Amino acid sequence: MIRKHVRRILLILLLVVISLRVEPSHSFASQSTRDKLNEAQKDRDAAKEKVKEQQDEVDGLNARKKEFKRELDKLNAELDQICERIAELEGKIEVKEQEIAETQAALEEARNIEAEQYEAMKKRIQFMYKDSKSLYLEIVFQAKSFSDFITLSNYMEALADYDKEKFDEYQATRKNIEALEAKLQGEKAELDGLKAEAEEEKAKVAEVAEQTKGKVAQYTDLISDAEAELLAYEADLKAKEADVAAIKKQLEEELRLSALAARSVWRDISDVQFADGDRYLLAVLIYCEAGGEPYEGKVAVGAVVINRVRSSVYPATVVEVIRQRKQFSPVYSGRFDLYLAAGKTNNDCYAAADAAMSGVTNVGDCLHFRTPIEGLTGIQIGNHIFY
Repeated sequence: MIRKHVRRILLILLLVVISLRVEPSHSFASQSTRDKLNEAQKDRDAAKEKVKEQQDEVDGLNARKKEFKRELDKLNAELDQICERIAELEGKIEVKEQEIAETQAALEEARNIEAEQYEAMKKRIQFMYKDSKSLYLEIVFQAKSFSDFITLSNYMEALADYDKEKFDEYQATRKNIEALEAKLQGEKAELDGLKAEAEEEKAKVAEVAEQTKGKVAQYTDLISDAEAELLAYEADLKAKEADVAAIKKQLEEELRLSALAARSVWRDISDVQFADGDRYLLAVLIYCEAGGEPYEGKVAVGAVVINRVRSSVYPATVVEVIRQRKQFSPVYSGRFDLYLAAGKTNNDCYAAADAAMSGVTNVGDCLHFRTPIEGLTGIQIGNHIFY
């Protein structure tokens, strides 16, 4: 009897200690989640700013690239014009060279004719001066009359004048052709100079165009790197927006549960009528849910079940709360019934069931529990979060 009495006193003391650890849960979970939501929204806004800054950088790089591309297009157009001018000059030079070649051929011919005429005239002059006496005697003897003599004399003089006239003509032609050749050579030299200037200008423009082409390629690489960085920032923003959405959803659920609890009419434990089998049902459920948890965790699971029995928004009996559809995973998986049939539980689970059924709660008015997940806040006992 004394041992039994001592055990009851110890049990009462333990229940008192556990009850002193009761913490309110409704506003605690929601406020913590609000704080986390605020932090997540700040992180999201910071990520948005990074995305905006990076997009501005990409836009700036694209603008600079477009400027260099326009400049390159302008330079290439200028190069095309210079090449066209060079081709035109080369065509004119080719024509001029053809004209010079033709002029040189004509000049050679004129020089030959002039030389031939000079030789012919020189021979006749030599003949006339060398054999002038016999020539005049021959003219005299051949003349049938004085008129014939005058005619023959005039013919000889006219022949000499003709030779001199032709020589002067050929000499003038040769000089004109020489002048034409000199003119053509001068024009060709001018064309060659223009072509050389155009080639020099082409080389300069081509160099600038190559440099500009290099800048376009450089900005293309910079844009590629910046766009890759932008994609990373956008992915980060997307993840942070997902975090915000998840925390908002969690907060909504917590607020819903808080509102649900606030709307509940909570019965006092003394008003709850327990059936004969409730202790066994609760002990088996505690074993299924928290068999490997510390004793406080077992009491907490039992307290959640009894809180639901006390709450007006849940069924009013232990068996109905435990059997409520899709509320406790061991029940709808079938494991609970297997353990129930096998009598699989232990003394700690019975003691925790007794504590919960006597009104002890170390999780306040919490109506839910689960294994921890990121973003879920509440009262953690062992490997469960109670909220």
